[in-house]
Amino acid sequence: MLSAASRPYIDASVPVLREHGLAITQAFYKNLFISHPQLHNIFNAGNQANGAQQQSLASAVFAYAANIDNPSALAPVISRIVHKHVSLGVTAAHYPIVGEHLLGAIKQVLGDAATPELIAAWAEAYGILAQALIDEESRLYAAAGVNPGDLFEMNVTAVEQESAQVKSFTLVPKDGSTTPAFRPGQYVSVAVHLSHGLRQLRQYSLSDAPDHRHLRISVKREVAGKETPAGMVSNWLHDHVQVGSVLSVSKPFGDFTPDTDSEEPIVLLSAGVGITPMISALNRIAYVAPQRRVIFAHAARNASHHPHRADIAKAAALMPNLQSVTFYEEEAAEQSSAHALPGRMQLKKLPQWDVANTKVYMCGPLPFMQTQWADLVASGVPVKNLHREVFGPDMLDHLI
Repeated sequence: MLSAASRPYIDASVPVLREHGLAITQAFYKNLFISHPQLHNIFNAGNQANGAQQQSLASAVFAYAANIDNPSALAPVISRIVHKHVSLGVTAAHYPIVGEHLLGAIKQVLGDAATPELIAAWAEAYGILAQALIDEESRLYAAAGVNPGDLFEMNVTAVEQESAQVKSFTLVPKDGSTTPAFRPGQYVSVAVHLSHGLRQLRQYSLSDAPDHRHLRISVKREVAGKETPAGMVSNWLHDHVQVGSVLSVSKPFGDFTPDTDSEEPIVLLSAGVGITPMISALNRIAYVAPQRRVIFAHAARNASHHPHRADIAKAAALMPNLQSVTFYEEEAAEQSSAHALPGRMQLKKLPQWDVANTKVYMCGPLPFMQTQWADLVASGVPVKNLHREVFGPDMLDHLI
C-alpha cells in the first residue's frame, strides 16, 4: 500500500501526466534503448515507430496514478499485462532497469518541478506496481511450467489463404509431442529474426479449437498506412513461411477466454482479424455443445476481407441453434445477399437474446468495440456480462 507521505504527490501527478505523459515516455524509451539496446528484442519495434508503444506506456502510467486507490479497476489491466509479459519472457531483472529510466525521464521532462519528494513518491509507487507484476508473473510461469523466455520449435504443416490479407498457419511440435493445452481466446507469441540481428515477438490469437494435435494462428498482413509502417513480422510471415518451415512459439497465454463449455446461450461479436479468437471459441462449442444457442456476428470490409468463412459454414452444419450474421461495410444495400447485411454492425439487426443473463464477448478494432459496448449497455446488457479482447493503449481506454 502506498504510504500517506507519498499519496499527495501521486494524486498531484494526475494532471501533470495528462499534459506531459507522452513526452516522458518518449524520453524513457530513447534513453532505455541507448543504455540497453538488447531490449529491442522484447519491445515491439513497429509500435515504437508509429508511437503506439510510447502512448501505451503513457496511458498505463496515467491510469495507474488516476486509479491507485481503485484496485478493482486496475486488476483486469494488470492481469492482461502479466499474460503479455509472460508471453514475452519478461523477468524480475527487467523491472529495476525500467524503473531507473522511467524516473530519469520524469526528471528530464519536468525539470525543477520533479522535486525529490515527487521522485521518491513515484519510486515507491513504481516499486509497489513492479512487485505486484513480478509476483503474478512468477505464479503464471510456474502454472505454465516454463521459464522466462522459453520458446518451442513447431513445424508448419499447412498454410491457408483465409482472405485477401489473412493467412492461417497450422503448427505441430517439431519433437512429436502433444501441443500445449489452451483455452479458446488465448494467444501465443511467435519469434522471428529479421535483418540486422533484430528479433521480434508478436502475439497471435489461436484460431482453432484445442485438440492436443495442432495449433493454428491466423495472421493479417499489416500494410503500410499514411501514418503507420508496414507490419514487420506479419509481412515476414506472409512472405517467408511455408509448409515445412519451423517457427519458435511460446506456450499459450491470455485471460480473454470465452465460456465455451457450458450450455448457456452466448454472443460472439467480431470485426476484422478480431474474428480469430471467436473462431476458436465457435469450433470448440461445435465440438462439445453443438445444440447450444450461439449468436455469431462478424463485420468485414467486404467478402474478400472476410476470413474463416469455411469454419463458420462447417460449424453451421453441426449447430442447429447457431445464428450467424455478417456485415460488409463496403457493400451497398442493393448488392447485399442472403449471406451479408450492408454497412457496419448494428445491434438492432442481430437476433434478440436474454440481455440480462447472456454473456457477450467481442474482439476487433477499438472504435468497433466502443460502439458495440455503448449500444449493448444502452440495450440493458449488464457490464459484468461484457468481455473484450484488447491490447496496447486500447486496454486502458475505460480508465483514462
